[in-house]
Amino acid sequence: MATNDIICKTYETMSSTVIKALESRGYEAYFCPDRNAAREKTLELIEKGSSVSCGGSRTLVDCGIIKALSEGDYTVVDRNNAKTAEEKDNILRAALTVDTYLSSVNAMTEDGIMINIDGNGNRIAAIAYGPKNVILVVGMNKICHDTKEAHKRAKHFAAPANAIRLSTDTPCAKTGVCHDCKSPACICCQTVEMRFCREKGRIKVLLVGEPLGL
Repeated sequence: MATNDIICKTYETMSSTVIKALESRGYEAYFCPDRNAAREKTLELIEKGSSVSCGGSRTLVDCGIIKALSEGDYTVVDRNNAKTAEEKDNILRAALTVDTYLSSVNAMTEDGIMINIDGNGNRIAAIAYGPKNVILVVGMNKICHDTKEAHKRAKHFAAPANAIRLSTDTPCAKTGVCHDCKSPACICCQTVEMRFCREKGRIKVLLVGEPLGL
């Protein structure tokens, strides 16, 4: 068996444990073997004609979900359409009341605790409260053993990687290493640990059996 096949099989085997943990925490959870299956399942979960918005997510782009939404029968609330800073802020606020909000997570533990680190806070705000439905598409490469490892992944890998992706003027974008900075451009201003979904099924988690995102 090729190395990549072994990794994918390991992800699939592990997913049953993570899904049970997520369900015990009030989340609705699914396993998708690859990015194409994740895109199809995502679209299946979104009502045609409804309003949708997305947090900044390399995973959603890699799965082709952003493109599919823009070409589909949906009202897309997209901050990338803003022409001014004020318009962008208004769009970010409007995203808090859409029918479905999509994003990923920076890290997740084997027992279903999710860690998200953010700059503006709009992404973590929408996930936590506001939109009627939330869909989180998560590559199995983001699964960590416990919260200590998950926080470490979010702060010391995902944040610098995203800073580099966004060409942010921060120390980590220059070195690839977290400096625990107080830069005005810092993208790790807030960290949220999600351990339970009190409104059962509001948040749906799609675990994807291949490495995705940062």
